Amino acid sequence: MHGYSRLGRPSTPSPPSSPRFRHGRSKNAIVGGSTVGGSFKGGGGGDVKLQNFVERLVYMVVAGVYRRRGVLLFAPLLYISGMLLYMGSLGFDMVVVSDRVSGKAAPLGSVYRSPQVFERLWPFMEAENNGSSSNALMHAWNPRLRQVWKPCLNHSFSEAGKKSNGFLIIEANGGLNQQRLSISDAVAVAELLNATLVIPIFHLNSVWRDSSKFGDIFDEEFFIYALRNHVNVIKELPEDTLERFNYNISSIVNLRVKAWSSPAYYLQKVLPKLVEMGAVRIAPFSNRLAHAVPSNIQGIRCLANFEALRFSEPIRILAAKMVDRMVRNSSKSGGKYVSVHLRFEEDMVAFSCCEYDGGEEEKREMDIARERSWRGKFRRRGRIIRPGAIRMDGKCPLTPLEVGMMLRGMGFDNTTSLYVAAGKIYKAEKYMAPLKKIFPRLETKDTLASPEELAPFQGHSSRLAALDYTVCLHSEVFVTTQGGNFPHFLMGHRRYLYGGHSKTINPDKRKLALLFDSPDIRWETFKRQLQEMLHHSDVKASELRKPSGSLYTHPMPDCMCKQADVRNEADLTR
Repeated sequence: MHGYSRLGRPSTPSPPSSPRFRHGRSKNAIVGGSTVGGSFKGGGGGDVKLQNFVERLVYMVVAGVYRRRGVLLFAPLLYISGMLLYMGSLGFDMVVVSDRVSGKAAPLGSVYRSPQVFERLWPFMEAENNGSSSNALMHAWNPRLRQVWKPCLNHSFSEAGKKSNGFLIIEANGGLNQQRLSISDAVAVAELLNATLVIPIFHLNSVWRDSSKFGDIFDEEFFIYALRNHVNVIKELPEDTLERFNYNISSIVNLRVKAWSSPAYYLQKVLPKLVEMGAVRIAPFSNRLAHAVPSNIQGIRCLANFEALRFSEPIRILAAKMVDRMVRNSSKSGGKYVSVHLRFEEDMVAFSCCEYDGGEEEKREMDIARERSWRGKFRRRGRIIRPGAIRMDGKCPLTPLEVGMMLRGMGFDNTTSLYVAAGKIYKAEKYMAPLKKIFPRLETKDTLASPEELAPFQGHSSRLAALDYTVCLHSEVFVTTQGGNFPHFLMGHRRYLYGGHSKTINPDKRKLALLFDSPDIRWETFKRQLQEMLHHSDVKASELRKPSGSLYTHPMPDCMCKQADVRNEADLTR
């Protein structure tokens, strides 16, 4: 996210098209953000003529086949193939036809028209710069909607005093929050196996290129102390164990553990090797423990992630200064501010396959970026990229302008202090200008901290991410725009700190695509839709974990207990 995007090289394909465009029976398939009918002609009459022609052609072929008994068995196959071609499932959706050629209007929500919407609505936004008295920041979250939860982890003595079954060595890969996930899961596995955990090794990723070690990002001594009653943690292997493996950690057997493995798998497959060898490695260790595990294992995960993983002292000192500066800059709103995780880096835009307003230059730059990072992934044979369908399905990264319009529609006025957590924004000079216009009190880590203060962190993306993480953690409102580990971990951490409520705006991007593609929309309609979206985020912010959900995003009810909300009880007795 900092200097280099946290996107990496995903193994999953690009975001899927909307379900409405996955079926060949659609009369107008979305291709490249435009409509493709049954004809290459612009008028509707041409479509009808082509359809009639294809229908007659199919009828003649099938009739001819039936006249020749020798190929009678092939008739059904030929008929089905012809009808599929007629319906547009084969061939027609492989051709990109622009709106200018087809003469048809693109479906609502499939085209980036946010600048036109902003041009229309900006005078109304300016007219509502009334100050903090009507600022949504003062009443974004309704206390009546919340039940108060408190952390209720068991900090008592556990298995740490028992004789260890051996040493567990793991390699954490990815960015800051992928590392947090790996570390917390490793602590849980160490308790499960009654193993001694060696401080995790960080893999030098070719994308993030951060050479930071565990102690550069997290407080090593505090980590060991916080887990002392549950898991034995050591900084490095003892001398006698190193000697057994010729002082070469790579000589220790590396177990290839499948993703999302159950506790039973570790007890049946990993524990015997651990006892036999005295030490085992698991590298890589990302996503190697299932979401659904016994409650005592969930508790250890929470203890590790939310309490033991404290940032290193240099990060904590600068981050505290940055939070304090944001609070002082937010004096007009009682020290409250909004933080936004903005995912509009070049590789994120490229990976999304969405189209904005950069024309041929943007297309060329995105093609280069995709080829540089994914080596032909987007040019595979038969692959169809439909930017319009992707946008309608809510998969496009929000631009800074769209974030600004969304927040203003929700009621956050121009006195709102805004902190933007982001990497290097694609064409920042162009795309950040309108957001700064909408929210003049905008800050980033580069404006909030001096170059001298940031110098020790430059070139270390995870340390920079830790600064962003802390400022976002303490904001009154957090806005997520594109998903990923950063917002998911933050939402969970905020729930853990703020009574079970994440205080997070998680927008419905399908609805946003429709709003931002309506240049004639009225300001009152725009506001009503967005204020309903804010209310929905408020309601959903206290969600409990589902069986397949991540504990790091939803710590209730595994690691938090429900408390009586005294304020709500008082309201009821009035």
